[in-house]
Amino acid sequence: MENIAAEKTTLCPSARPEPENSVVFGLISGTVAEPRVAYLKQPQTLTDELIAKASPVTPAEIFRTASPCAIKGCQHFDGQDCRLATRIVEKLPAIAEELPPCAIRRDCRWWQQEGKAACMRCPQVITDNYNASELAIEVAMPTAI
Repeated sequence: MENIAAEKTTLCPSARPEPENSVVFGLISGTVAEPRVAYLKQPQTLTDELIAKASPVTPAEIFRTASPCAIKGCQHFDGQDCRLATRIVEKLPAIAEELPPCAIRRDCRWWQQEGKAACMRCPQVITDNYNASELAIEVAMPTAI
């Protein structure tokens, strides 16, 4: 993985992994029943080569990626806030005892909007989780504006 310099932009910490604009900031670890994000010290550029190495699983099963917030192009954005971040804070339990060592925090939409409460729940958010709980599925579902 190639090291990247952090750009001054707001990042979505649950973006789909697209090689043209995504960075990997965590690896999925833990167990099938309780997957957790292990945070990288520095975000890494997501490349086609890295995606190929992930096969046969999807990159979102093993990486947590971030990319610039899509704002109006996102089903979770209401014009001002990320409703996904709001639901995560309202519905998921905090699982971290202290702030995780996240390399994208200063540019993270969830941090900017929800602060520490989002960070304390972030390690349990897995983009492609085929064993997700009913609560995790409910939280991830976009809601009507």
